[in-house]
Amino acid sequence: MISIEGILGFLPHRYPFLFVDRILSLEPGKSIVALKGVTVNEPFFQGHFPARKVMPGVLMVEAIAQAGGVLLYHSVEEPEKKFVVLSKIDNMKFKRMVVPGDCLRLEAEIVKLRTGFCHIRGRATVEGDLAVEGDIMAALLDAAARDERS
Repeated sequence: MISIEGILGFLPHRYPFLFVDRILSLEPGKSIVALKGVTVNEPFFQGHFPARKVMPGVLMVEAIAQAGGVLLYHSVEEPEKKFVVLSKIDNMKFKRMVVPGDCLRLEAEIVKLRTGFCHIRGRATVEGDLAVEGDIMAALLDAAARDERS
């Protein structure tokens, strides 16, 4: 199990855009299971929707992508020299609303990993009910080249 302190060492995301709270299991090069506790205090609930709070679907996809990012960090050589960016979302299907009090179980598995590219299949469930599932493609960029452009 990896706590939030460990996650902060792998992901560049910070509040209010960090959507992984804990890693339950991690098999480098294969799969990851993580959790995101959804609370009423999430900043996106102020506008989505004030009268009926629903976690935006794109943020559920982002949570899966962040879990996948932790998996990639543990699956590539010299991860500190890489910068992972989302490059494609495919076949994403939303099956259940996620509301305050829910705990998202994030599951991601590597389908294909090549130099500079990764295909991840992910899903998020709440108490065993499927909330969202689909495929995410990520580009693995050279961190030094990114820093030079900034």
